[in-house]
Amino acid sequence: MLPKDCPEVAPVLTNNMRVPSRFAACWMLCWSIIAFAPHGLAQEYQGKQLVKAELLADTDAVVPGKPFTVGLLLRMAPAWHTYWKFSGDAGLPSELKWKLPPGWKIGEIQWPIPLKTIDPGDIQTYGYENEVLLMQEITPPNVVAGIGDAGNVGRANHEPGSSIPATTVKLSADASWLVCERICIPGGANLQLELPVSTSSQPANTELFARYRRLLPQNLPGANVAKADWSPVGSDLRLKLNSETLANFPTVDFFPLPEQSTVVGHPRIESRNKNEIVFRIPIESSEKSLSSMAGLIVFSHQPNGEDRAAWQLTTPPAVAAARPAPTRGVFTFLLFGFIGGIILNLMPCVLPVISLKIFGFIQQAGQSRQKILGSGVAFTIGIFAWFIALALLLIALKTAGRDVTWGGFQFTNAYFVLALSVIVLVFALNLFGVFEISMPQSMTRGLLSSTERKDNVGSFFQGVFATVLATPCTAPFLGTALGFAFSQSPAIILAIFIAIAAGMSAPYLLLSAQPAWLRLLPKPGPWMLHVKQFMGFLLLATLLFLLYVLGAQRGLEGAIWASCFLLVISVACWMKGAFVVPTASVLKRSVVLVLMLVLVFMSGIYFIGNKFHSANIASADSRLRGDWQAFTPERLQTELEQGRFVFVDFTAAWCLTCKFNEASVLESTEVREAFQRHGIVKLKADWTNGDPVITKLLQHFGRPGVPLYVLYPGKNEEPIVFPELLTKGMMLEKLESTSRAVAAQ
Repeated sequence: MLPKDCPEVAPVLTNNMRVPSRFAACWMLCWSIIAFAPHGLAQEYQGKQLVKAELLADTDAVVPGKPFTVGLLLRMAPAWHTYWKFSGDAGLPSELKWKLPPGWKIGEIQWPIPLKTIDPGDIQTYGYENEVLLMQEITPPNVVAGIGDAGNVGRANHEPGSSIPATTVKLSADASWLVCERICIPGGANLQLELPVSTSSQPANTELFARYRRLLPQNLPGANVAKADWSPVGSDLRLKLNSETLANFPTVDFFPLPEQSTVVGHPRIESRNKNEIVFRIPIESSEKSLSSMAGLIVFSHQPNGEDRAAWQLTTPPAVAAARPAPTRGVFTFLLFGFIGGIILNLMPCVLPVISLKIFGFIQQAGQSRQKILGSGVAFTIGIFAWFIALALLLIALKTAGRDVTWGGFQFTNAYFVLALSVIVLVFALNLFGVFEISMPQSMTRGLLSSTERKDNVGSFFQGVFATVLATPCTAPFLGTALGFAFSQSPAIILAIFIAIAAGMSAPYLLLSAQPAWLRLLPKPGPWMLHVKQFMGFLLLATLLFLLYVLGAQRGLEGAIWASCFLLVISVACWMKGAFVVPTASVLKRSVVLVLMLVLVFMSGIYFIGNKFHSANIASADSRLRGDWQAFTPERLQTELEQGRFVFVDFTAAWCLTCKFNEASVLESTEVREAFQRHGIVKLKADWTNGDPVITKLLQHFGRPGVPLYVLYPGKNEEPIVFPELLTKGMMLEKLESTSRAVAAQ
């Protein structure tokens, strides 16, 4: 899937680069990548069709004012499954976004009773296998007339004197789903349904709709048939059911439907005696004051039986006031965010841009204090702008029910990494002097009326670019602060991100406010040209890292095709520098610009839209070294059942902190020998492509992203969580002490 927007980036040097033009060029290149994304009605993986999606209606015509039902029919390949509206410990629910004209109304999705699966590792999910029909009721207006192309509805030809115009209605919807087997792959399609408008209609697809209507849950019957009583038990909920009907079914279960802010454990039957069944529902989130929970009472003669039926429990409407977080706790995590922001400046992800900013300070040495301070403030505003925008995006995703993480929702997307690679390459070529970007004089006078203002715009985008590169890094204190923030209200999420921005920008703001310290830096001179070119090599080093990430995501073939596209981008930049110059004629510049656009566009279609997209997603097993094994919940459960210690490394190819820990600690001779000496099984949970099962586990441990290191001492022992930055002494001491403690038991 493609990113919905492209990162806004800016120049990294301001003395010889015109910021808005270069920004516009990079923006064009990013959107060229996004434009080449594939669209289709079917989802395929390695030549096999996983999901076939189709829109169906229970009527053969639309009668104005008469409701009818439409359904999204998903047919899955054998052994693959999609998810219910509450997916459980892993997965995401299917979604359907309609494009209806004004006056048309759409009801909620009617979800059939799902199947419950319990996978090894105690991963419990709710979903559908083979086939599912998600139904919604649509009500057309009383007069379907005058409907044109807007809203994806077919053109209506109104015949004079006719109350019902002769027309065909074309309804459109964007469907998205997550289909899983051993791996999970997101899918989507733009679907259309065309129906005639008439004064009467006949049923259509009768058997299919009737079958799935029978699988819809019913309202809880009256107290004479079934009675439900809720009561709190510590931090959990207890549901007591009294029903003679349920006594006739050997299998009775409760499928929870928690609110977005509630984390629920696995419901279990606490007791069953004749007509009475008692369920216990663990509540694992910070909100412990629940009095009841929506869900389904599912009953059948055997688990996941074809005869399954369900009663729907609803929660009484209430307006609950948001419970404020403890004041001391909030300020502590704000401090953690500030410290983590400062430490981000030392992370290898950010060093190329930080070195450019230091180079800018060298250029400014000897200038007025006001100009230096203005540049520092602009750089700070750029950092704040990106962090605030990122916070607002994460808040919106969380409100929409998505799993939010730090960096993961960007760098797990191969197209985002590719777009960032293009930006880094263009910046590097500019530093090497391959091309310079000059703006029309009218735009220069309108936007950058002074050199000082131009430099401040450049500093602003340097701040933005620094934070874009910082998102795959998790610094000490930062993971703790973000883990707390993602479980809190939008206001606290925003406050934490502002604290991180303040910490990251503080050193530069302080340096620009004390220009006397700049005297310690070398004086400007001809040597700066060589330094500028050296900075280009630093950006190329960043590009090599991004290509490594693409190779980890899409395999060697994907990295090669991405490199081919980057080569074409380099040629286009060379054409710009060699031929689109102020001394060239208008005709020559226009011809070269058209050739550049055609070259980039056509190569994007071939290399990105075709070759890169069709490259197979790299297997996590291919990145394993030594005695590491790929993590799966089944493998973890099997090893624990056999009484072994298990160490799980949650990592990603784009996480430089993970790579540092692996090289300096986990792969060191001492630590490897300690793992072997204690017989510890090493599993690697690879989050490079955003595995939703791993995402759930990260959230379970309160972490916003990788790295995460967990030691399982045994099946019935509490897991031990390590900090983000590891040391040899810490690892060796913890392995020894844990082994002794378990042996003593």
